[in-house]
Amino acid sequence: MNNSGTFTKLRPQSLLKQLFNCSESICLQVFSNSVSWWIYLEQGKIIYATHSVEPFDRLERHLRRLSHQIPSLTNEVRVQLRLMFESDTHSQVVEHESNSRNQPPEYQAIQWLVSQQYLHSTQAAVLIPELVKEVLESFLLIKEGTYELTEPLNRMPIICRLNVENILERCQARLESWKSFEPQISSPYQRPYLLITGKPAKQNLPDLQPNLTNWMKGFSLRHLAVIMNQDEIELTHNLYPYIIQGGIILHEPDPPFDQLPNTLEEFAQSSKLITLVNQKSVNVAEELSTANTKAYPDILEENKIPIERVPQISKSLKENIQKLTITNNINPTPERVTATTVTSKKTYKIVSVDDSPTILKEISRFLENENFSVVTINEPLKAVMSIIRHKPDLILLDLNMVGIDGYELCQIIRNNSLFKEIPIIFVTGNKGFVDKVKARLVGASGYLTKPFTRAELLKIVFMHLT
Repeated sequence: MNNSGTFTKLRPQSLLKQLFNCSESICLQVFSNSVSWWIYLEQGKIIYATHSVEPFDRLERHLRRLSHQIPSLTNEVRVQLRLMFESDTHSQVVEHESNSRNQPPEYQAIQWLVSQQYLHSTQAAVLIPELVKEVLESFLLIKEGTYELTEPLNRMPIICRLNVENILERCQARLESWKSFEPQISSPYQRPYLLITGKPAKQNLPDLQPNLTNWMKGFSLRHLAVIMNQDEIELTHNLYPYIIQGGIILHEPDPPFDQLPNTLEEFAQSSKLITLVNQKSVNVAEELSTANTKAYPDILEENKIPIERVPQISKSLKENIQKLTITNNINPTPERVTATTVTSKKTYKIVSVDDSPTILKEISRFLENENFSVVTINEPLKAVMSIIRHKPDLILLDLNMVGIDGYELCQIIRNNSLFKEIPIIFVTGNKGFVDKVKARLVGASGYLTKPFTRAELLKIVFMHLT
């Protein structure tokens, strides 16, 4: 089976619904605006869905949500997962081309979590629908592109089957919620910044938590929601009045998230910052439902997405799944945000060790604009004493330096009891698997490959400091 087509006007929902009655194992691949989507179906049910924009960032976010209820999903396990299965940026394009014929790497990562007993298969059956829904939300916004239907070479191990019609209904409802924030908000990847003024927050605005304002430094709405362990629609609803009053400004999504379609019919290219004061919009915001939407709603509840699991689930396991959906309570006594609370927020200190002034300058430029305190060290032999003096929250360490290599320096730092738990990230041009294994052996927490973008650097910070 191999069918393809081109469309100038696409109705993604209709395209997917046409596959309801297909009894084969197929993959629908859609390509639009440099992004590829893959939707895997078997006997008319969705097995998995993914797209080419940061699939492991997506998996990381959803694993972090589950980690509140599953202690085995530690940060160390999640880092190990990425080292084992995530491709470096330069080879991703090649691997994506073969995704439709083979298993996506993040799906293999989920299977590994199950095989190593970090996840039970029923817990994986909670995780996968959430990943699929996020992918389908962007898929439903595609306006034009090309598509291809292929038959995978290898049949994917089935963790759960999702009813197409019901999951599309849920995604459409979710998109309607996002569209209610237009035109101020058109993408969950827009990045809010709190403006600091001498005036206290207006009395008619909802309370914001100080720990939320701590992270308004380059992270998107979607990433902020994970940091706060809060549903992203609920979080956006709370920020929305500040946005339309001008107290919060929105930067457009960082690459590569800017390639994904947004909810607006036409993209306003000139609007790099969106600040709109509109009393009518204030009224709309006040009329929005105040009912809290829990992160990871109960997907087994009546009228939710029906999931066929493999194998069948016992009553006790169903109860365990329901426990997974209970979200941690956010701070029950939030403080009102004023200029005082904003300026006193926690600043994370990051030490960057590199013998290249260019790299140090680039890291400082990327991070200091986001209110991180960056200490740069260009003399590796003096790095240990400087690190002890500054007591950083995270260390960025070049691997290949004159006089001492990063592996040796990392081991020295780890031998100091003060830095047993401090994240140490190798910054290097080495891409080999052996290098990554050696990095793990000396105690490195992660790996950032040169050249890197601001988004990739913030992704590392997101993984290890939030």
